[in-house]
Amino acid sequence: MPGAAVTGLAVLVWWAARATGARAIYFLAYGGLAVMAMSWMSGRRAVRLLVDRSELPLRMRCGQTIDVSVTIGADRRATTVVIEETVPRELGQTAHIPIAAISPGETIEHTYVLKPTLRGVYEVGPAAAVWSDPFGLTVHRHDLAEPVEVLVHPATERVHDRVLTRMWEDPPVRPPVSKPWPVGFEFYGMRDYVPGDDLRRVVWSVLARSGRMMVRESEQGITDKIVVYVDNHAEFHSPGTPSVTFESAVSTAASLGTRHLDDGFSVSLYAGQGVVAAGLRGGRAKMELLDALARMRMDGEALADAGRHLITSVQGRVHMVVLTPRLDDAAAARLRMLIDRGASVVVATLLWDETDPLSSARAAALGCQVVELRAGLPLEVAFAHGVGAGARR
Repeated sequence: MPGAAVTGLAVLVWWAARATGARAIYFLAYGGLAVMAMSWMSGRRAVRLLVDRSELPLRMRCGQTIDVSVTIGADRRATTVVIEETVPRELGQTAHIPIAAISPGETIEHTYVLKPTLRGVYEVGPAAAVWSDPFGLTVHRHDLAEPVEVLVHPATERVHDRVLTRMWEDPPVRPPVSKPWPVGFEFYGMRDYVPGDDLRRVVWSVLARSGRMMVRESEQGITDKIVVYVDNHAEFHSPGTPSVTFESAVSTAASLGTRHLDDGFSVSLYAGQGVVAAGLRGGRAKMELLDALARMRMDGEALADAGRHLITSVQGRVHMVVLTPRLDDAAAARLRMLIDRGASVVVATLLWDETDPLSSARAAALGCQVVELRAGLPLEVAFAHGVGAGARR
């Protein structure tokens, strides 16, 4: 800023005057400070503007475009003012609205665009009036409209994660504890109708051909309880802001969570600090899940340490998806304890240049279904081509 440069120069001149004892140099330093004081005083004018911002959505999704309208009015004449609406760079560009002159009763409208590129929690605003003194040495600012918090939800993709456990998934054996799901799973087979079966599952074409009343069955899972674990320990995620692997983990958690909620399952979200959201169910719960993922940061414990929370918190038979960039021996031991208690576990490893190549091997050795997630690879493709002992070809 010019004012800062003039002030700094005046201070240097004062020190030079003190070193040399020259009175004329003292006058020069004091003159510079006097000019700054006059500039600051001349710029102190009351700017009485009214800013009305159109209502912003409290929640947005990545890639969504929102037009924001700002209306500026005045109850007294104002000149040479710039209205500045602060916008985080992840949402767009800060709006600058120059006003040469505005009279009482006059209004000026301006429209700018918000287009989120990264999930998170942001503040739009404040809207402020910015002006300078006639010499351009000082800048004054006065807030006119309060900031508004906006949640940006992570992007979601189509994904199909079958709720199965490896040791029970092949016919004709059924899981000892299971619930039938007429829709939402792949075709399993047909059997004879028994009283109490849903008539919507009857295969009428077989009845017409053979006279036998058969019902269609879909693959049954061991449970309707889903646990999604996001490894938010920063050490092994890819570097940078944002971290590509961490954002991939959050987006995958959002895709899986919303899919299972749509299927009628109960979804719980865990991270390195423990339970983030528990027992979510139904379409309305998707907002709570996405809100939690929008706020998630890389500040949790490592998977090996966080496994203690999982072992004590996860009760009964569950289907768990673990999203992690690294599965070491200690973390694998924690997962082994959950598997021994009847949990079905899918390990989704987040691949980047420094991913531990043994992570997928350790997960496969546990009998887990293993999915390898690469940047740019659609989730539906990744989950359809799982690797490891638990995958179905």
